Amino acid sequence: MIVDLPNATTAQISHRLVEIREDVGAMALSRVLTLVIVVDEDDAEDALAVANSASHQHPARIVCVILANARGKARLDAQIRVGGDAGASEVVVLRLFGELVGHARSVVTPLLLPDSPVVAWWPREAPKDPSADPVGAMAQRRITDCAVADNTGSTLKRLARTYQPGDTDLAWSRVTLWRGLLATTLDRAPFESVESATVVGGADSPSADLLAGWLRARLRCPVSLIRSRAGSGIVSVRLERASGPIDLVRPQHGATATLDQPDQPQRAIALAPRSDAECLADELSRLDPDEVYEDALTSGLPKITRRRMTMTEAVDAGLVPSPSEARRTTERLAEESSEIIRSAMVEASPERADRSTEAVKSAVRERLED
Repeated sequence: MIVDLPNATTAQISHRLVEIREDVGAMALSRVLTLVIVVDEDDAEDALAVANSASHQHPARIVCVILANARGKARLDAQIRVGGDAGASEVVVLRLFGELVGHARSVVTPLLLPDSPVVAWWPREAPKDPSADPVGAMAQRRITDCAVADNTGSTLKRLARTYQPGDTDLAWSRVTLWRGLLATTLDRAPFESVESATVVGGADSPSADLLAGWLRARLRCPVSLIRSRAGSGIVSVRLERASGPIDLVRPQHGATATLDQPDQPQRAIALAPRSDAECLADELSRLDPDEVYEDALTSGLPKITRRRMTMTEAVDAGLVPSPSEARRTTERLAEESSEIIRSAMVEASPERADRSTEAVKSAVRERLED
């Protein structure tokens, strides 16, 4: 359901929301927060699609502020979306014209859910200081995305310089799975300290910078960052220990990574790139300051070493694992796994298989254990 309110006031929008609620039921009672999106016209629909998807985990009132033409007469065009057009939320789209473009906070404030947290999100161009921005100042959490910036390096430095509790970035959410896997590898014997670490990531990947900063802040060892070609994302992480290196490698555009540890069989691990909706949902799940992100951004990131060499040169020098070799390993492990399953299915007797699928499952487990 979509309701257009051209040339409206915030009072008219609030009144219409109440009328819609009475018509279709108590749709707003389960909303847990207000998500304020500040975006331009070209990127508004993409941002709303991401927010609607994330709202299935965190129902919210979404207030999308579109900064339209700053010239001409001040005008507010509104649109209310509920039901199938709003995911698990209710969406209020505000298009600001003229002088109103500079007064987004005043327009948004009457539409906030009472007694509920406020989260501000800038899907594209973020303010130079999110916490000092009028919209950001009223939010408990402020979400940016430096991956879309023209210069990710300078943007990260600026975010570190202006950091305030409650700030976060989607580039940080994109490394959650990497951090979990790396922490797990160090959680088992041998419990040795990490002597050094090397991260390989795309020239346009701020997530690689933040992952390196996290390793530096947590492990307190030398951490190097080597750039691969743009668009490759995070390619690999090597942790050097006395018993040998731990290599976690994800070939470019792959959804599967290989984990190689001393005295352990090679493993293929699902490590698909995370969508913006998944990352946004993660950030909406917590409203307290993220101290780990703060340490990675402000303490770890300035101390990493940026090597002036290509990934190919680093592979040839033996400093980092080979993505090509990792891809071949992934294919080999997938084929071996398929062969094990096929053999187990043949060995499971037809009589037992007719009675229950547990026969096949049991045979597969036995073969994998062997």
